Amino acid sequence: MAEAVRNYPRLAGEIVDLVGGEKNIQSASHCATRLRLVLNDTPAGAKDKVAALPGVITVVEAGGQFQVVIGSHVGEVHEALMSNAKISNSAPATTAHKPSILNRVIATMSAVFAPFVYILASAGLLQGSLIITRMIWPGFEGTGTDLVLTFISWTPFAFLPIFIAITASKHFKVNTYIAVLCAAAIMNPDWAALAGRIEGGETIDFLGIALNSTTYSSSVLPPLILVWVLSYLERFLNTYLRGVAQALLVPLISAVVMVPLVLLVIGPLSAAGASGVANGYNWLVEIAPAVAAGLIGAFWQVAVIFGVHWGVTPFVLDNFDRFGQDSFQAFQTAAVIAQVGAAFGVFLKTRNKEMRGVSGSAAVTGIFGITEPAIYGVTLRLKRPFLLACIAGAVGAITISFFGSRYYAYAGLPGMLTIVNSVSPDNPNSIIGMVVGCAVAFFGAAALVYFIGFKDVVAENLPTSDLGQARPTDPEQNARFEAALAASNSTGVVASPLEGQVLTLDEVPDEVFSAGVMGSGAAIDPSGHQVFAPFAGTVVSVFPSKHAVGLISEEGVEVLIHVGIDTVQLNGQHFTAHVSEGAEVKQGDLLLEFDAVAIKAEGYSLITPVIITNAGTYSEVVATGAGAVAAGDRLAVAVASASASASAPAGN
Repeated sequence: MAEAVRNYPRLAGEIVDLVGGEKNIQSASHCATRLRLVLNDTPAGAKDKVAALPGVITVVEAGGQFQVVIGSHVGEVHEALMSNAKISNSAPATTAHKPSILNRVIATMSAVFAPFVYILASAGLLQGSLIITRMIWPGFEGTGTDLVLTFISWTPFAFLPIFIAITASKHFKVNTYIAVLCAAAIMNPDWAALAGRIEGGETIDFLGIALNSTTYSSSVLPPLILVWVLSYLERFLNTYLRGVAQALLVPLISAVVMVPLVLLVIGPLSAAGASGVANGYNWLVEIAPAVAAGLIGAFWQVAVIFGVHWGVTPFVLDNFDRFGQDSFQAFQTAAVIAQVGAAFGVFLKTRNKEMRGVSGSAAVTGIFGITEPAIYGVTLRLKRPFLLACIAGAVGAITISFFGSRYYAYAGLPGMLTIVNSVSPDNPNSIIGMVVGCAVAFFGAAALVYFIGFKDVVAENLPTSDLGQARPTDPEQNARFEAALAASNSTGVVASPLEGQVLTLDEVPDEVFSAGVMGSGAAIDPSGHQVFAPFAGTVVSVFPSKHAVGLISEEGVEVLIHVGIDTVQLNGQHFTAHVSEGAEVKQGDLLLEFDAVAIKAEGYSLITPVIITNAGTYSEVVATGAGAVAAGDRLAVAVASASASASAPAGN
């Protein structure tokens, strides 16, 4: 899981290496859960290799991007990538695969809106909270506190072109200050005053061309197209201007050219385009609301999978700007909550410990409107829960449409917390419809998943040997083990230091261990990546290569834990030691961590011998015959001879 990884620079470096190095990356950005890379070319096998890295949930190639789904720590990984890698500012002259126009548009939308989506989401939550507060406490409306909080909540939307100018300038590689200058100019209050005069019937022209009354507060496409066109103009100017002339004239010419171009051409046309799309959607909602709702509830998360969901942002914001409300996000919420419900259904149904943990945490994350962990870690992975969630999302959205529910405040990440954005004193049924529809989506998805079921991952997650076979329990060996435990009075017990599958030593592909030269014990084919203390005692040695650790228990049992075969040749790479020689440890303390995927990729076996090196001082050493074992389960017992037990000092 992504949440378990804390070495973000290492993960970032591994991703860069597997996608072909820094020179193969045109740009890198991130959203709530995804690291979004635009590559010159995708190396063969890169998708599977990156997806296999610890800390990566999955990889999606869509929208002209190589999208690495990481989870809530994607920001740290992106920061590490940008600080340690020098991402090229320009693509190479030729590339093997040039993204389509549609993919480039989607990639641009993602790169522009993702960095400040939480800003819009927080402002939307504040607006929803204010709506509820005014309904519960009518006297609050119009107070100074209400007025201050209101203008705070609307600030990101009023100055949306500035945010877009900042992020778009980074995407299009434009001077950010010039982009902000141009965006601020079209938002200048003096222009709003001129636009008001034009709206009133007065004719105002620029160089003989009549100006349009379009204003740009809260606009999306005009500033976005402005920065895109500016990128070409700026490159042209920088080619012919140098030194002081470049520093002074590039901003001057850019502003003098771009601002009138927006006012005369770009603004009116782009505003009309966004309004046209919004009008088309609103028309469908008006004549067939259930159809529009069902389509969004069923297919919204499919759009998320392919990374194309940012494409709806302009017309959704246009709806809020023109009408102060929007139905799309209301229906979208049902689709999001259905995936959360499906993850919860898996949590209730699965018998796999790991899947229960993944589905539980994914359901919690989904409460905040972030569904990638639920989709990639649970529902899509199990296939049927994803489809059942889409069905429940459609039914929930259709239910919402029957009540005429709308969102009256923008929700950056629609989910359970943003249901309050549907509250309106003019439409009391709105919040009722949202609550009922979202309940249908959540509980419907959970019930469908629980009762229809899915192919659980219990069998798939059983650790396997190098032969790829799930190993059954050995009843005869288990009987010997229980007898040895009784004979030893449960002293001399060595717990399993890893989660995985128990092997006999003769199955270890190394003669030194399989022949018993080092001592007696067992081996584990691990399914985890951590090594824990098998008893309370002292760390005798930690190998410089960090692949092995030696300990002695308080009872005198000496144990060597050797992670992998021939892994000493890695010289410590992919291993992390958490203890040092001489350290006192309790059973269950973390000793080592290792990158299982990377070690296997290097061609090494991870079979881990757990050897009692002073076995000769005991009458016998007996290991469990269980096929699967968890860290902390009893693995082996060293049975002392009667004479040794009698002569052993107390507390030894």
